[in-house]
Amino acid sequence: MQPQVLPYPPLNRLPNGPSAAVQPNAPVTGRKRKRPHQYTVSYSEVQEVDSAGRVRDVIVIEDTPPPSTVSPATTHTQLYSASLQPPMYSDPIQTRSRAAAAAQALSASASSTTTAAPPTKKRKRDPVDVAGTAGKRPAVNGHLQSAASVNKSWASGSAAATDDASKGPVPCDDKEGHYIIVPDDMIARRYRTVRLLGQGTFGKVIEALDTDTNQRVAIKIIRAIPKYRDASKIEVRVLQKLKERDPTNKHKCIHLLHWFDHRNHICLVSELLGMCVYDFLKENEFAPFPRHHIQSFARQLLGSVAFLHELHLIHTDLKPENILLVNNGYKYVNVPGKRNAPPRLKKILDSTDIRLIDFGSATFEEEYHSSVVSTRHYRAPEIILGLGWSYPCDAFSLGCILVEFFTGVALFQTHDNLEHLAMMEQVMGKMPERFARAGARAKPEFFKEGSKLDWPKTKITSRQSRKEVRATKSLMELIPQTDGINKQFYDLVKRLLTFDPAQRITVKDALMHPYFSVRIADEPY
Repeated sequence: MQPQVLPYPPLNRLPNGPSAAVQPNAPVTGRKRKRPHQYTVSYSEVQEVDSAGRVRDVIVIEDTPPPSTVSPATTHTQLYSASLQPPMYSDPIQTRSRAAAAAQALSASASSTTTAAPPTKKRKRDPVDVAGTAGKRPAVNGHLQSAASVNKSWASGSAAATDDASKGPVPCDDKEGHYIIVPDDMIARRYRTVRLLGQGTFGKVIEALDTDTNQRVAIKIIRAIPKYRDASKIEVRVLQKLKERDPTNKHKCIHLLHWFDHRNHICLVSELLGMCVYDFLKENEFAPFPRHHIQSFARQLLGSVAFLHELHLIHTDLKPENILLVNNGYKYVNVPGKRNAPPRLKKILDSTDIRLIDFGSATFEEEYHSSVVSTRHYRAPEIILGLGWSYPCDAFSLGCILVEFFTGVALFQTHDNLEHLAMMEQVMGKMPERFARAGARAKPEFFKEGSKLDWPKTKITSRQSRKEVRATKSLMELIPQTDGINKQFYDLVKRLLTFDPAQRITVKDALMHPYFSVRIADEPY
């Protein structure tokens, strides 16, 4: 059975103690504009002290842009998709002494210059901010422990011999603790690197060839920084439990094939999959998915998250970036242009099979809860208001994702807490009185006259912010009631996007919603 959820779980609930005292997070600055950004990334390390006097470090990342990667579906070499490109190796193998200096210079000068991002397209979505998550994002500069202290582990590693051995060990990390990726490098005497797939706050993800099985795999290489190593071990524990309880992968969560410690970097080996759903949306010019594809995505995602909840796990970072396509294949169809514009081409997936990934922030219900979780656009209102969180925060994130699949763009395009709550009221209606009173007690600065949201704040709220909130459409406007399919979809999303977590539909009950009994024909687009 689905574990019972308290109406308002206590903030930072500990297994055997009261809520923790929390130092305030660093303020968030900047605003979204509907044009390309030059993103800046910053983070703060907040210490949360529990009742036993133990200090817990929480990494709060603010305004982090989506990952900058080369998408497997659009990188072509000699007529092959990159994800299907046969391995091509240099002969002889490039030694680290010849490549480390160049690789380190590239890594230090830019987060992911080893792969060029696709041309930036306009997206009606501001950069996301993450609190304590391990998603794939550009690296954060500054305020990081030097990796020089961990380079001493190099001598005991398994590397190809270099022709400069007499000069001493060659560094394997850059100054931020990221592993330096060298083409054709051998990792753990088994995995030969092929290319960089992505780089994030917690490390890098590469494509590699498993020389034991001759299969392509993905390896997540964690930074050689103690706090990231510790977090990765929690992720390993979660992934091992998922595989143990679902060996055939019926519930479509990423499977951990192998993990090991390589030169002070925790490495997680998993199956090699396709691009993330966000990248497909971006490369498809943020065109909505067909309705039968949305139904398939919804059924799979709800099933995956229901499985997690049965194991007393909360994902806490559900978003399109953490949903991978198994197959990138697609076909083109002609769709009518807008406002008498000529028809245009739209990509339609051949398969909607997906996998849920990134369990670096997954939390067992009975264990410590950080105060802030989830990427901004998909963050539940109880988290913003500091009311504590549990399983329902995943359901809210899924509601946001399903609306994004239907419209093509993120539902809440903001990174300011009060503005975010105001947009929620535009989409979902006014907060229920009971929930608003609880929020006013926890965050009185967001309310006035008892339990009324204090929006807009006189002389503080900018004209642009007011305009953004007024332009936010209601859920009924976003999902027009044109037929029975849309009516059922609207009802499901409405139940997921409920302010009060005690009243929000559970993912297990959502799987039984009449929406999934409706047969949706394969529409042309």
